[in-house]
Amino acid sequence: MTDLPRRAVVRSVKLASVPLGFAGRTALGIGKRLGGRPAEVVTAELQARTAQQLFQVLGELKGGAMKFGQALSIFEAALPEDLAGPYRAMLTKLQDSAPPMPTASVHRVLAEDFGTAWRDRFRHFDDAPAASASIGQVHRAVWSDGRDVAVKIQYPGAATALMSDLRQISRVTRVAAGWIPGIELGPILDELRDRMAEELDYRLEADAQATFAEAFAGDPQFVVPDVVDGTRSVIVSEWLDGTPLSQIIARGTQAERDHAAQLYLEFLFAGPSRAGLLHADPHPGNFRITPDGRLGVIDFGAVKRLPDGMPPEIGQLLTIGLQGGSEALLEGLRDTGFVRPSIELDPDRLLEFLEPFLAPLRTDTFTFSRAWLRSVFTHINDPRQPNFAIGYKLNLPPEYLLIHRVWGGGIGVLSQLGGTVRGREAVNAHLPGAHLPPLGP
Repeated sequence: MTDLPRRAVVRSVKLASVPLGFAGRTALGIGKRLGGRPAEVVTAELQARTAQQLFQVLGELKGGAMKFGQALSIFEAALPEDLAGPYRAMLTKLQDSAPPMPTASVHRVLAEDFGTAWRDRFRHFDDAPAASASIGQVHRAVWSDGRDVAVKIQYPGAATALMSDLRQISRVTRVAAGWIPGIELGPILDELRDRMAEELDYRLEADAQATFAEAFAGDPQFVVPDVVDGTRSVIVSEWLDGTPLSQIIARGTQAERDHAAQLYLEFLFAGPSRAGLLHADPHPGNFRITPDGRLGVIDFGAVKRLPDGMPPEIGQLLTIGLQGGSEALLEGLRDTGFVRPSIELDPDRLLEFLEPFLAPLRTDTFTFSRAWLRSVFTHINDPRQPNFAIGYKLNLPPEYLLIHRVWGGGIGVLSQLGGTVRGREAVNAHLPGAHLPPLGP
């Protein structure tokens, strides 16, 4: 590929090619079926080709389009198994990789930010990227003092590309809505729009990473690499070896899945309480299990600042719900803005609607799985369910939007891992306001 496409018209055409290509393949598939080919074979071919095009388009465009694809990749666990295969492979691929930018572009960014003598800062710099992501790619290098480092370099034109994507991405959402029924894609786009400006300034990301690294320094369970140097478009941090969660999802043993899932869950809770920050990009490409068994965490471009930790109202509401206090739960949801004053709700029906989200905390251990997540989506989104309309009466206050996205994405990753976790223990230890009632005999 050449430089990241910047012009709005170019990116718009590429994004439009996804639904247009899908329509064309569907027409071709109908023709094949009329010609006598089995319907299931034709359908499988259509899904595989559409998934391949999706990865190619979102991966090449990077920017907001690729970030949107990464967000979708977390929720592939909710897809029916007969549809999940090709999309799972291609969307999961977006969690760790994408087509790289040219070497000349990499050198140009380094020269602009570090000066023409940028090579003097390194003993060695590998021109081949070790990983490619939405607005930057990572190269392995050796710093001047001999440390192995990761050099994250922002794509030239990333800012222009992101703004273009946010205007054009609705073309993709119309197709995506058919893959993942019930996912409300609008809030995902709103959250991306709000965070783009921060993510484009790597100095802010470096500050967030340094805060996490200090908070978890020497921790026996978690490791965050130290920041070595950084500018607006480049971050240099210590290299972190490990097995990405995406590999454990693909082929890990059950013991590996359980271990990774427990650490992943605890980190999402521990970040706000120890660092005053919530890591807000939960897709598996940002986490890995190090050779000594710790959870390594990278990529701090998206964070939510919580200087006082998680809002205690969340723990209080979970406690009330587990105690069965439906009226108190409704009152608490009104007080926090999750139910508007003008909305009428039956407290008992509300508690029934929320039960799937409380269930993982009703036992000492709980196994997240794709089958469980599909059942939750059915419970929420099946219009035949008696409590279906309740979901449309609930509000999401702006201050909880990113927290909601992280928890939703985190549950998706846990379901991909299929791990058994000690959720009650983690909630009681790290979530302010949580005093979960004891389990029965």
